[in-house]
Amino acid sequence: MKIILKYLCQILFFSSCIYASTLQLAISANPSRINPILATDSSSSEIAGYIFNGLVKFNKNSSNIIGDLADEFYFKDDTTLIFKLNPHAKWSDGVEFSADDVLFTYETIISSKVISPYSSDFRFVKYVRVIDRHTIEVRYKKAYFKALEIWMMGILPKHILKDEKNLMNSKFNTHPIGTGAYKLFQLEHSKNIILMANDSYFKGRPKIDKISFHVISDPMTRFLMLKSGELDIGSVEPMQFERQLKNDFFKKFQIYENISFSYTYLGFNLKREKFKNPKVREALSLGIDRDELVKILFFKHAKVCTGPFLPSTKAFNPDVKAPKQNIKRAKQLLKEVGYDEEHPFSFEIATSNSSAIRPYAAQILQYQLKKIGVVVKLRVMEWQAFLNMVVFPRKFDSVLLGWGLSPTPDPYMLWHSDNDKKGGFNFVGYHNKKLDKLIEKSQSIVDREKLYGMWREMFKMIADDNPYLFLYIPSSITAANKKIKHIQPSLSGIWYDYIRWEKVELK
Repeated sequence: MKIILKYLCQILFFSSCIYASTLQLAISANPSRINPILATDSSSSEIAGYIFNGLVKFNKNSSNIIGDLADEFYFKDDTTLIFKLNPHAKWSDGVEFSADDVLFTYETIISSKVISPYSSDFRFVKYVRVIDRHTIEVRYKKAYFKALEIWMMGILPKHILKDEKNLMNSKFNTHPIGTGAYKLFQLEHSKNIILMANDSYFKGRPKIDKISFHVISDPMTRFLMLKSGELDIGSVEPMQFERQLKNDFFKKFQIYENISFSYTYLGFNLKREKFKNPKVREALSLGIDRDELVKILFFKHAKVCTGPFLPSTKAFNPDVKAPKQNIKRAKQLLKEVGYDEEHPFSFEIATSNSSAIRPYAAQILQYQLKKIGVVVKLRVMEWQAFLNMVVFPRKFDSVLLGWGLSPTPDPYMLWHSDNDKKGGFNFVGYHNKKLDKLIEKSQSIVDREKLYGMWREMFKMIADDNPYLFLYIPSSITAANKKIKHIQPSLSGIWYDYIRWEKVELK
């Protein structure tokens, strides 16, 4: 009997070594709302991604759309989409997921009581209808190029939120219930956020039991924690990669690098008089040496950005080149609108310290623009304060910010005049009637080659107008502890199929 007990104890011990594991991560700011239809900051979106599922998602290389909560989907015709839902999916509180939740999510996101920038994605939906407990019909007003992609939006639980009076300030936003691989266990602002594996996850319980997010605003502190092994996965800046990491680090960590699905830009507040003249915006563009910016900040780990859509997409226009610095022409343009050494053009660049790179980028821009007689003031803020006090209230001259983009771009969300509104992503206030019409026309184009051509036309129009000064596309450099097994790197990063990851930690 003692021998049997001894072997049972050994089995339980080694079992706990394999599965009782914690993934140590860091985020730069507190999440504001862990709710997929309200998450507008990167921290909220990242954490919501572990807790909620959409009906569909991109495959490993972001080249095709595959099922998520939907087992099957198909078009009955150009405007009618059918989803067959997974009958085994459950909410993390044990309640069965059903078609009623999908209908509820749609009705919530289009409600006048909810301010969500994602509501515009659903503007072509005529209705959503429950066919049976596990079947949904979506009818569109007309053919829509994003008919499938909009259903990557995380689905909300009707049984919890059906009587909620004010979702914008709901307790749910900090105590979410989802269908995802993990569920929220602890939320300590400015300290720790802990997710626990969802035992009843319909795709199989994650092998890693716990994800612990350390909320650390200072990028150098995050780097030092990664370097010391306190974090299992983290981003590495080019300067750190090239100059601050030694062989002992690379023995413990695997490096994954690919061009990111993001870009950084300087966006002007076009409601302010000083930026309304296109000559001013052109002068500022010509005052910047983008190649120098990339060289100083990134070494070889970035490329110059030329416009609003990424080079890896069919929307990219290779004929649009980045403006080259032209001090003489920039000064001439400023002089034509009344600025000179005695009356210099001046403005403020606001950015966040959540990125190690952007405060330095702002300083380089300040130095470069001084060469054309422009006086630049800098304001660097904590991320949430930056969003809530500067970006969303539009209390800025200019913002140094970035966008993470889908492989399928949607110009409507960022560039159409309709989204110059509270909660909209067109917070620079850009209006271009010709572009608006082109965007509207493109929304119902299902011929992909024709759509790509229209996107490339938009690319040039936006780049020529300079509502943003497009600066750089960074590479994503990720370091992952070699204890983590089964990582599948792809064009979109390392996180695909993370529920299969394992981390062996002897206790």
